[in-house]
Amino acid sequence: MSQRPLILVTNDDGITAPGIRALIQVMNLIGDVVVVAPDSPQSAMGHAITINSTLHCNQMKNVYGPQKEYQCSGTPADCVKLAINELMDRKPDICVSGVNHGSNSSINVVYSGTMSAAIEAGIQGIPAIGFSLLDYRWDADFEPIKPFIEKITRAAIKNEQRADVVLNVNFPALEEGEIKGIRICRQAKANWVEKFDKRQSPLGRDYYWLTGEFINEDKCQDTDEWALKEGYISLVPTQFDLTAHHAIQELNNWGFEK
Repeated sequence: MSQRPLILVTNDDGITAPGIRALIQVMNLIGDVVVVAPDSPQSAMGHAITINSTLHCNQMKNVYGPQKEYQCSGTPADCVKLAINELMDRKPDICVSGVNHGSNSSINVVYSGTMSAAIEAGIQGIPAIGFSLLDYRWDADFEPIKPFIEKITRAAIKNEQRADVVLNVNFPALEEGEIKGIRICRQAKANWVEKFDKRQSPLGRDYYWLTGEFINEDKCQDTDEWALKEGYISLVPTQFDLTAHHAIQELNNWGFEK
């Protein structure tokens, strides 16, 4: 690659979140950076896009650093679509999303705005990585994971990562010296058992808070949940082709073609 790579940075926690600020700092070491991120938190937005209202996007002023920054009124997926089709001078060489405040391992990837932004980039033919730290606090410490973010991103660029395989990277909340390394994993079979906390407003109207418990049914040692529990960084290759290829032959035996 003769010129510095062009890197699109986005997230779902909003453009002011500490996680994306840390990610921008690392990406500035690697290439030319354009940031397009939501103007407010969009956690658990999944792959939602805006079709019934207008989108607004403003370039940020007084930015600290060489990057260009835009805040968008839409979802994480909206941000990626807008960046690629309207805001960037050329197609980015890679898209990085995050760093998310909290886990996107296992089934969380389905709900994640962070990963949906990365997957949208993959759909658009751009190699992409989603980064998440297992610390939900706003003041989470991202310093220990910065060297690993740089290492993974440089490896993806050097090895010409496929656009149809989006990397889901989760970091344990540990000091740099305590992290054991990077493990290539599969997504653990786990799910949330939902509960709703039912309450009543002063006006007598019922309302609900979603709560729940994360249940990991997968005890194997090749999963992201195992890796994170043992102090490793989990790296799961994901795809947006949702075809259950293993079931095609079985369904062909259902007799639809008779």
